[in-house]
Amino acid sequence: MLVFPDGRTVGTIGGGCYENDAFWKAREALVTGRSALLHYELNDDFAQENGLVCGGQMDVHIDPLEPTPRLFIMGAGHVGWHLGRLAIDAGFRVHVVDDREKFANPERFPGAEAVIAEPIPEWLHRSEIPASAYVVVVTRGHTHDLDAMRSLAARDLKYLGLIGSRAKVSRIFARLLEEGMPQECLTRVHAPIGLDIGAVTPAEIAISIMAELVAIRRGVDTGALAMKRLKIAGSS
Repeated sequence: MLVFPDGRTVGTIGGGCYENDAFWKAREALVTGRSALLHYELNDDFAQENGLVCGGQMDVHIDPLEPTPRLFIMGAGHVGWHLGRLAIDAGFRVHVVDDREKFANPERFPGAEAVIAEPIPEWLHRSEIPASAYVVVVTRGHTHDLDAMRSLAARDLKYLGLIGSRAKVSRIFARLLEEGMPQECLTRVHAPIGLDIGAVTPAEIAISIMAELVAIRRGVDTGALAMKRLKIAGSS
């Protein structure tokens, strides 16, 4: 049985209360991204009460299906290059944006779905990024990161991550708040980006980011491995 986000269904697993219960568990799985295995005991009383012909037991496996996720990499430098390679191998549809054609070109990202060589703010201004997309901001400097975040922070996205030290992230967040960015938009940003695996080199940092993207995609609680998020002034 297929269950769609808007409540439509195609097919059946037999009807009755257990199908209704499985239906709502499936709707929940579409939100969390987590698979589930449900077990039902269809005893005689349960069968009679719900108009079922047979009793016994039934297992229902719920597997959320989603389109191949898109990853938008803002910045084609060293971290962006390593991340692009990892993401393609991990099954993401990669889009890379950078204003330097020397870095943003198909030769450096041969498996990417799109490589755009133009100023990031201009591209973001006219581009629609789906709510299911993952976006990482890994540009070459504070000013470029700030320009990207001005356009991205208020968007509804599956994931938005910003690279940088806590001090750098704090400065960018403070500037955005001064400009009127709602605080709740910034609390959703993964910054500092990635999982805390002690990464130092560009390749290691890309691995830490990729690990976080996979965890978000699979609905896994990373717990102690998640970077300690920056506390925004005024938030609890």
